Amino acid sequence: MIPFDETCANEQKEFSKKGLIHQLGVDADLANQEDNVMEVLKVSAKSNPNSVAGALAGVIRERGGAEVQAIGAGAINQAVKAVAIARGFVAPSGLDLVCIPAFVDVTIDGEERTAIKFIVQPR
Repeated sequence: MIPFDETCANEQKEFSKKGLIHQLGVDADLANQEDNVMEVLKVSAKSNPNSVAGALAGVIRERGGAEVQAIGAGAINQAVKAVAIARGFVAPSGLDLVCIPAFVDVTIDGEERTAIKFIVQPR
């Protein structure tokens, strides 16, 4: 939890979404903030699916869709659980989420790896 006092009120207002998403236990690729670029949430095997689901629901409400990336069975398991939980988070507001799985090649520390990506968007 980030401590809050009156001296950091302005900084708190400008607290970046990237910082919030990192606090929730996922990594977000926020290098390009253009509206036509889909937000990428990177999930690990240690990610809390409820936290990822909250971040995912927030990104979907704000931007209309998101991409969830995971490498390895444990990370994919957490990502799938997060998508299922996020469906429940946004359902009361009339959104029905769908998930499109695909493979994607990513470079990590100069090494090419194959990840699973889930494009998550309202139906």
